[in-house]
Amino acid sequence: MFLDTVLARNPGLADTAAALHRDGAIPPDTYVVDRDAVEANAALLAERARRHGLTLWFVVKQLGRNPELIAAAARHLPASAAIDAPEARALHAAGARTGNIGHLVQIPRRALPEMLAWRPEAVTVFDAANARAVSDEALRQGFVQDVLLRLAGGARAVFPGQEGGVPPGGVDGFAAEAEEMPGVRIAGVTGFPCLVCDPATGLRPTETFTRLREARARLESRGHSDLKLSAPGATSAAALPLLAGLGATHGEPGHALTGTTPLHAADPEQPERPGYVYVTEVAHTLADGRPALLGGGFYPRAHIKEALLHRTGLRLPVQGMPAENIDYYRLLDAPSPGAPPVRVGDTALLAFRTQMFVTRSSVAVVSGLASGTPKLTGLYDPLGRAL
Repeated sequence: MFLDTVLARNPGLADTAAALHRDGAIPPDTYVVDRDAVEANAALLAERARRHGLTLWFVVKQLGRNPELIAAAARHLPASAAIDAPEARALHAAGARTGNIGHLVQIPRRALPEMLAWRPEAVTVFDAANARAVSDEALRQGFVQDVLLRLAGGARAVFPGQEGGVPPGGVDGFAAEAEEMPGVRIAGVTGFPCLVCDPATGLRPTETFTRLREARARLESRGHSDLKLSAPGATSAAALPLLAGLGATHGEPGHALTGTTPLHAADPEQPERPGYVYVTEVAHTLADGRPALLGGGFYPRAHIKEALLHRTGLRLPVQGMPAENIDYYRLLDAPSPGAPPVRVGDTALLAFRTQMFVTRSSVAVVSGLASGTPKLTGLYDPLGRAL
């Protein structure tokens, strides 16, 4: 999906990743991430956001909740959006300010004392019961917590497993209850996804975004002011003018930190620089000539197209795999007659859309590529723990 873009715009990353694998410094099934590219992309996003009057809460689930990469992003985007409680802890431990917590996954009741003690900028709540739990704990700690009302998404704009939120017709009912809770203040609205990238038409707002604007207007009519509208989904430099024009106050960049949003696949000239490759190796070859790569990091929604066998420069199509498979191996097409031979242990490089935190891959962080002095700065598991 992103292999051509990486080879064209960050070739040193591909060569460094292959060398690290060849020399045994990293195992197969490793994502190699360019820390300098992540930091440069964060700086670019911060500058563009200021230009458009937007605030950005950065997201790192796709990068394996990695402490080095969190610190790199936070130098330019100080506040984060945590997808769940473990990610909130990783972000906090790495020094990122707590922006929005509880959005895609509600904060468990027993984790609220710990996380409200960090004084987050906002806690997203899906219903009045969760708002009441936040209110009770905030009161116990002696302060009033800002909450964002999560709107239920439009029927065609919700990913399976991410359902939840206040329906459009329930905004007034939710507000009436929350207004009676002394430990919270309604500070705005959010939903997901608010933008999507259509390969044919580019970025466009979803029905969920329309619902957010209508819900904010309902809350304003009840006397609430200075309301945030956080509109995550495909947040990148190219998306910021659209977000600002539609009235958003906040975006939540994730894949933009590594130049791997769907927009970057459709248009490799986007300003963010590609920031990672996936490294694995040939495990065996089937009797019909198809090489099998060691798995562990093949995300089902990756849209993988090709693998580069670095020793020979041979590029082979990656065969499809049902989502219900166990990710032991991934098959490539058999090489054409006369192609360079494929050997067991050959380094394979791929670049595709992923969520590193749901894999069993290692994550290697490198720096110094732009200056020609590449260095492996750390090797981690997919949840950011040093190996």
